[in-house]
Amino acid sequence: MLERLRQALLEEGEPLAATLSAMAPDATGEIGRRAASGPRAAADPLEYELLVEAIYEGYRLHYGSPRLIDTSDRNLALLAGDRLYALGLERLVALGDLAAVRELADVITLCALLAARGELASCEALWIACARAVGYGADHEHERVKALLREGDPEGGPALAALIAPHALA
Repeated sequence: MLERLRQALLEEGEPLAATLSAMAPDATGEIGRRAASGPRAAADPLEYELLVEAIYEGYRLHYGSPRLIDTSDRNLALLAGDRLYALGLERLVALGDLAAVRELADVITLCALLAARGELASCEALWIACARAVGYGADHEHERVKALLREGDPEGGPALAALIAPHALA
C-alpha cells in the first residue's frame, strides 16, 4: 500500500513529488491494513487503506519518522504533512464516511495535544485504536478513552493501553 501512496504522491506533482525519498525496506502499511480489514471499509478496502496511510504519513511527518517523504527541510515536511492530512480526509469525504472523518480528525487533534503535553509516546497506541475504529466502528469505551486523553486525565494512558491490548501491533 505504501507503494500505492507513493504513486498517488507522484501524481500530485510538485511540491510533494519532489520530496519523495527511497522507502525504508521495513516500512509497512499496518495502520491502513487495520482500518481496511473491518466491515465499515468493506465497500472499498483499498481506498480506506490508502487514505488512512496518507493521514498516518502526515502524522509521521509532523511528529515521527516518515516512510516516504524526505524531511531535510523541516518547513516543507510540515507542509507535506498537512497536505497528506488533507489528501486522506478529502478521499474519505468522497466516500461519504463522516464517522471515519471524525475519527481521523480526532486522532490528528489528539496527537497534537499529546505532543504538546510531552506525551507523544501515546500516539502510536492511539493510531492503533483509531484504525480499528475506522474499520470496525467506535464503541463507548473508545470514546471514553479519547475523552480522558483530551482532558489530560492520568487514567487516559492506562485506559488506552487496555483498549488496544487485544489489537496491538506484533
